[in-house]
Amino acid sequence: MNRSELIAEIRRKKSFLCVGLDPDMNKIPDCLKGEEDVIFAFNKAIIDATLDYAVAYKPNLAFYEAYGLKGMVSLQKTIDYLRRFNVFTIADAKRGDIGNTSLKYAQAYLDPAGDFNFDAITVAPYMGEDSVKPFLQVPDKWVVLLALTSNPGARDFQNLEITGGATTDGMGAARTTGLEKHLYEQVLRTSGQWGDDQNMMYVVGATRAEFLSDVRRIVPKHFLLVPGVGAQGGSLEEVCRYGLNDEVGLLINASRSILYAGKGADFAEAARAEAARMQQQMQPYVR
Repeated sequence: MNRSELIAEIRRKKSFLCVGLDPDMNKIPDCLKGEEDVIFAFNKAIIDATLDYAVAYKPNLAFYEAYGLKGMVSLQKTIDYLRRFNVFTIADAKRGDIGNTSLKYAQAYLDPAGDFNFDAITVAPYMGEDSVKPFLQVPDKWVVLLALTSNPGARDFQNLEITGGATTDGMGAARTTGLEKHLYEQVLRTSGQWGDDQNMMYVVGATRAEFLSDVRRIVPKHFLLVPGVGAQGGSLEEVCRYGLNDEVGLLINASRSILYAGKGADFAEAARAEAARMQQQMQPYVR
């Protein structure tokens, strides 16, 4: 799904909701425990219940890898099922390694001839350009780069203050930082030279909504994947106030608040109701 197709789907559904598919066997309702593939049965029920209101789905790979080969089979069945629909798919993998390793990660999750064929993958930028470029070289696919996350440890590095102006890259090469004050801003500025708004998005946590104005100053047109609305307490209104652009430019991810809205046999109905509630909140912002 390219940028124009994603925007068209957002406008059609009047929604920019992304459902995080993070199945936890300890939380999946007992009514599914007799299924041959419990994780896929749960995911399928959630997808069917929320499809009218969501434009994207984001399986977090840790919730599949934790169950070994069976979990990865469930992931493949889930992505095969999602391909039946016109939705954007994100592999929440947070990969990032030396170039030849990143190339294999890209092949594993983005290759159209592979088992998974996601539209996008989340990538950590800490190792720099050569660790990210292999993902960007896959045609018609997206990198979702971690920029400003919502976890408490984000302040350890992402919010470190830096000095604006001319700096060096540690090996004597000049690099311009412009007016950036924090390290995450420099990540945005530098990575903007690797890709563009057609193949790169950024993760910006909803619990850091006050920073979105600074983010938009640097990347005004890029899509932002925003976790943290819902169970983590982020405000959709605040995110929209500071993060919307003229093409919406946001994907709001909700996982636990939708997946586990209900605990009994009516879990899918409860998930649908929560997704519908979020879509109703989003609708006025879609033009």
